[in-house]
Amino acid sequence: MNTRTPRALVVGMGIGGLATAMRLNEIGWEPVIVERAPARRAAGYFIGLFETGRATAQRMGVLDAIGNRTDLTSVTYDVERDGRRRPGMGYGDLPGGPRLILRGDIETALYNSVAPRTEIRYGTTPTAFDEHSTGVDVTLRTTGEDASETTEHFDLVVGADGMRSTVRRLVFGPDSQFMRPLNHIVAATVMKEPVPGYRPQDGVVLAEPGRSVWTFPFTNHHPGLLFNYRTDDEDAQFRRSPMESLRAAFGPEPTGPVLEHLLQQFEKADDYIFDSAHQVEMATWHTDRIVLLGDAAWCLTLYSGMGASTALAGADLLGSLLQRNPGSTTRALREWDQKLRPFMTMQQESARTEGLTTFVPQTRKDKVVRTALQRVLARRTGKKVMSALLAKTFKEMSIDIAAV
Repeated sequence: MNTRTPRALVVGMGIGGLATAMRLNEIGWEPVIVERAPARRAAGYFIGLFETGRATAQRMGVLDAIGNRTDLTSVTYDVERDGRRRPGMGYGDLPGGPRLILRGDIETALYNSVAPRTEIRYGTTPTAFDEHSTGVDVTLRTTGEDASETTEHFDLVVGADGMRSTVRRLVFGPDSQFMRPLNHIVAATVMKEPVPGYRPQDGVVLAEPGRSVWTFPFTNHHPGLLFNYRTDDEDAQFRRSPMESLRAAFGPEPTGPVLEHLLQQFEKADDYIFDSAHQVEMATWHTDRIVLLGDAAWCLTLYSGMGASTALAGADLLGSLLQRNPGSTTRALREWDQKLRPFMTMQQESARTEGLTTFVPQTRKDKVVRTALQRVLARRTGKKVMSALLAKTFKEMSIDIAAV
């Protein structure tokens, strides 16, 4: 009788990687996490946790630890460059009442559960995979003072290492085969100072055809800040500094008081994200013993609002199906892919259409429609009506896809 504990390599220590390690521990596996960065990352930026993610986090026992930074007294305003404002619909007003949190809130809750019982190696990346019938031999390179390269055997490899996944590139092929550009740039940070003339707990949205900027207020934390803009030349955006690209994208018109303040907040930031928006599209997310998860497999982009939720759900379901198929990793991965794929395809399509337009009106018509909606939303009854009308669109964000 074989009583050996199966061993898994989890590449990436974000939400998907930590959640996977947690579930593998729970079903009797021995996970080893490797992370390219030399230490844990900072708390990160804004995340909305919809019911898909909440149900999964509840089942995994970490929902209370994740918490909720939504400020129930918050008001979001749609603003113009000249300073005019009108009450609008913020992210927290969307149907389903997403929890407004930071990426680090989820990662910390998972880390506190995983770290005491899991080996974690920082500054470590895989450089080669040799997959065979009994497992995967992985070459791992560690950087720093104790730089080394070793080859170890694992029964399963989980690539949860982000949109530009090393595991995906080494096993499935170059990024260009799988990354679908949305021709938009996103720039995110945390503000140090609230917008003058607004309460710290209030949000602002300045939305124009092809570009927008949002702030996301939290309780007990500085607001999040997100710029979005459309571009026909992504490469050009990275040949100059992020601030130069942002000012070019939001010019040549005068910025006005609110936009100028937000641009200055980005310029003063200690840390930020400035990147292009892509989705990852693949015909399969796995081989017999290597599987991709989260952004590495299906990157939905922030326009879906479902990145964190689907990373949690994908990890939870993977653990459940491995437990249900002992000794048959290949069958477990096949069933996992088959159950998740229709849901992720739906989420990707929604992100490219309604989700993208919600964040960035694409045409003047979109802008006119948005302005008309804000006038309706200025009335309390109007906000209730719009929430009801949008509920159908956001219904798929409430599916507990990981339930088995």
